[in-house]
Amino acid sequence: MNIIKHRFVFLSIAAVLMVASVSAIAVFGLRPGIDFSGGVSWQLKFTQTVPTRDQLESVFSGAVITPQEGGQFLIRLPFVDDVERQQILVGLHKQFGDVEELQFQNIGPAVGEDLKKKAIWAVGLVLLAISLYVAFAFRKVSKPVSSWKYGIITLITLFHDALVPAGMFAVLGRLLNLEVDTNFVVAILVVVGFSVHDTIVVFDRIRENLRIAGSNVGDFSSLVNSSINQTFARSINTSLTLILTLVALYFLGPAALQYFVLTILVGVVMGTYSSIFIASPLLTVVK
Repeated sequence: MNIIKHRFVFLSIAAVLMVASVSAIAVFGLRPGIDFSGGVSWQLKFTQTVPTRDQLESVFSGAVITPQEGGQFLIRLPFVDDVERQQILVGLHKQFGDVEELQFQNIGPAVGEDLKKKAIWAVGLVLLAISLYVAFAFRKVSKPVSSWKYGIITLITLFHDALVPAGMFAVLGRLLNLEVDTNFVVAILVVVGFSVHDTIVVFDRIRENLRIAGSNVGDFSSLVNSSINQTFARSINTSLTLILTLVALYFLGPAALQYFVLTILVGVVMGTYSSIFIASPLLTVVK
């Protein structure tokens, strides 16, 4: 396949996805969960009569309610003091029978703000550290593309892979009131780790082919295209095994992890696309 020949088509698709993601985040925003904004996380189990989501929403005004297996519900509220907590439990017991309180966690706004700052720093530092490491690892391959450009291109592709799931979350937050919590940050870091692994596979093959060619590199675009084709099957097969596992987890796994798995799934698909159709073609563009 002559991927480099059609590189501007693939790069345009990536640009459209990034613009759409940025627009979604700008217009809809990311709904912060209680991990970042502060509030109450309350997990209840109904052992007699299991209420519907609508019935619970009438009891918990302004709450985000997530149904789980076995008559369990995860309820997120802005604030509940001990008096209101006991009143709500008594009311639920009268209406639906026995109610078991599995978890009650109250996170203050100061703690939530601190977690949000740490999450932003974590993602930013990981992207920067990976880019610097790639530039260092390719320091002996300075021709015809400088090693620091490998690091910059890696940073661009990782930003693309993290941005698209974030844009998806912004849309889901508007449609389904989905909130961004620490699980989302963990999922993004997982995506970044997998994506850079896939990108390095292609870059490393380019490095080996440059070493073999020595001073007789010839057409750099042809060498890059050849390297992509040599690693294409490996990249697709490696990603496909993970995608099949994630699809199974999404449909058959616990409901509490559904959107966590979905974030990784979308990120893995984007990471596979970027490692083949963005990272290496960008090398020929900067060349």
